[in-house]
Amino acid sequence: MGKGRGGFPGGGMPGNMSQLMKQAQRMQRQMEEAQAQLEETEMTGTAGGGVVEVTVSGKKEITKIKIDPEAVDPEDVEMLEDLVMAAANEALRKVDEVSQASMSKFTGGLGL
Repeated sequence: MGKGRGGFPGGGMPGNMSQLMKQAQRMQRQMEEAQAQLEETEMTGTAGGGVVEVTVSGKKEITKIKIDPEAVDPEDVEMLEDLVMAAANEALRKVDEVSQASMSKFTGGLGL
């Protein structure tokens, strides 16, 4: 009886540990691939009914700003500044949402 109990933890553990390590390595590769794909993704935020558009990469870098000439009022530069800021913040929120959704596929089952 002592022999059976002594052999169980030692005999079952290495195989399980090896399997867990393989799963962890596979998950890490998948997460790295998802992160690389996200970094190549671009999200666009708009403001003022689309007169201002800001495009942001998955790395959270602004890649493009488009401003409709109608949005340019020399008498009200603050309005244009607010529109650009709102569009940029919307684009950044979209990147965060996509990033969280992408990573939750991996962390959802880990209880993190």
